[in-house]
Amino acid sequence: MSTPVVSIAYHSGFGHTAVLAEAVRAGAADAGAEVHLIKVDEITDAQWETLDRSDAIVFGSPTYMGTASGAFHVFAETTSQRWFGRAWQDKLAAGFTNSASKSGDKLHTLQFFQTLAAQHGMHWVNLGLLPGWNSSTASENDLNRLGFFAGAAAQSNNDQGPEGVHKADIATAEHLGRRVAQTAKTFALGRAAA
Repeated sequence: MSTPVVSIAYHSGFGHTAVLAEAVRAGAADAGAEVHLIKVDEITDAQWETLDRSDAIVFGSPTYMGTASGAFHVFAETTSQRWFGRAWQDKLAAGFTNSASKSGDKLHTLQFFQTLAAQHGMHWVNLGLLPGWNSSTASENDLNRLGFFAGAAAQSNNDQGPEGVHKADIATAEHLGRRVAQTAKTFALGRAAA
């Protein structure tokens, strides 16, 4: 079986989302994937080709004003060229986001990613974790401490830089990367058996 190719297409305005992108990369690499980090606001033709040959694309953006950043929206609109040719049909997709508030309308950003993936005919990989930090015996250091199911969600204080990204959120993003890579392996085995 060939090594799955996972690309992380993300925008990071102040560096917090870049920390999460690196965590997703580490998790996917740990699970045996070939992984590529692609900054969507600096994307090159070669990186578009990398996305086209990827088995899975993980979308990432900060949540600004209740949705993905403007730079990510520009990228999403540019993918319409791929949509016309169905270039990403049946690839896997997943997503992650960050905002300063505990909720901060992050679910809307994850749903935006899900809709983008659905328009491309992609298969969404959810976080696959129960919520953490929701009982008297739980801790803010639990995986999925913010209780999202659709993807990895993080909270970073608005008066701290990238060093302030919570360690539990980094671990949750690593989990997402591993899950995407493992799911890509499962899909490849299924295709080979079909």
